[in-house]
Amino acid sequence: MDRRLALRWILLLLLLLPAACAETGGREEPGESTAAVGSVRLSSDHAALQAGFEWARETALGYVRSGDPVGPWFEAALPGRDAFCMRDVSHQAEGALALGLHRELLNMTRKFAVSISDSRDWCGYWEIDRLDRPAPVDYRNDGDFWYNLPANFDLLQAGLRAWEWTWDPEWLTDPDLEEFRRRTLSDYVDRWDADGDGLVQSSESAGIRGIPTYWEGGGPTPATGGDLVAAQYAANRAYAALLRAGGGDPATAARFDAEAERLRALYNEDWWNEELGRFQTSVLHDGSFDGTEIPAMQIFPLYFGIVLPHRADRLLGGLQPGVNVEERSYLAEAYYRYGRNDAAFAFLLAQMEPDLARREYPENPFTAVGGTVRWLAGVRPLASEDLVETRPRLPAEVGWLELSGVPVLAGFLDVHHVGNASTRLTNRGDQQVRWRAVFPGEMDSLQVDGKSLAATRRPGVQGIPESYVLLEIGVGQTRTVTVPGD
Repeated sequence: MDRRLALRWILLLLLLLPAACAETGGREEPGESTAAVGSVRLSSDHAALQAGFEWARETALGYVRSGDPVGPWFEAALPGRDAFCMRDVSHQAEGALALGLHRELLNMTRKFAVSISDSRDWCGYWEIDRLDRPAPVDYRNDGDFWYNLPANFDLLQAGLRAWEWTWDPEWLTDPDLEEFRRRTLSDYVDRWDADGDGLVQSSESAGIRGIPTYWEGGGPTPATGGDLVAAQYAANRAYAALLRAGGGDPATAARFDAEAERLRALYNEDWWNEELGRFQTSVLHDGSFDGTEIPAMQIFPLYFGIVLPHRADRLLGGLQPGVNVEERSYLAEAYYRYGRNDAAFAFLLAQMEPDLARREYPENPFTAVGGTVRWLAGVRPLASEDLVETRPRLPAEVGWLELSGVPVLAGFLDVHHVGNASTRLTNRGDQQVRWRAVFPGEMDSLQVDGKSLAATRRPGVQGIPESYVLLEIGVGQTRTVTVPGD
């Protein structure tokens, strides 16, 4: 049966599950992952990269927990708290998926989804501990708790990443996840939008119960942080994509796409400070902009993808690194997302350096794994297109790189890059895989297993051209695509 047709039948069956669960008293916990946990390994002629990835892999896997009341989970907060935080889980998602921790990620996301409440103004629990309760360090009661307002939006966009990576229809059909998404982009926005302009903002009296940014350092108290606008943009964009993937109403999906575009245009025009060459940091309670230089408030918008290409060029030229290991763990993806591959690789390596202060903080090793697999090696599962894409981004100092046992969609792949001019892919799963092999540059053809095949050209990041071929890879089959002349 064709995979897309099979997915439609699965979605139809899952839509009937809520009624069945109501009769039996509840839904079963997430099933066993189809991925072997920790199967992904890296080999390379770049010794520091190979050693750093192995450290990141082992350290991240060391945070995986089971047998606790909360269910399967991994640490995503300050080590020693025995907890996971909504921001950290969202940020660690792709690293977790590359490590085969789909079961854990789905369980943790559900826990956050069901924690949102009218009594907390549709905020959830900022941290949940292994005992399946809001972490006492951050929560005392519904009137006194810690919450950073970008978190709902961040978790929503991470759900789209998980769906694209795993092809698991639960990310589309689970009623708790869908209610979380719906309420986040309706009730949550309405409750935190006092002036009705569609932008989430915090009141002066909200205190730690509604912090309008992820920035927790000094400076004027804002009403809306730039990262909050960016996260809201990403959530609208993600929800539109999830609605389309699940067969939702096209007009509704288009409405959320339009809202994302409105936020993107507003941010890139109204928030840009030409004199400073960067965006404003926040809007204060009197309606004025604050331009205090806070690197995190420029990094997050790049990470969420709200920054338009013509703004990114100038912004990246003068961007300062974050002040702590958490903020710096966003840098590699932010730079890769906008085509600054050499700088991105330097930041990725820096995350793995043995002398990096607090490098064990969970966000750091998890994102080092995710950044290596998803961005450096360019392995991009796309359930929405029923394919896996590869696009190498190796710097000159990396001659070759091989990833083995990468869990994608319903199977596993081995990927071997020689520079940015040759990719070999082996299908280790039990289903045929559609592979889009992408390379930088504008080419009429690519060599597929030694034979010339017409290539398709497209504009890539920042409009730089790239070329690709689309292939079918059978079970156990290995195929190689090479740039002509290499």
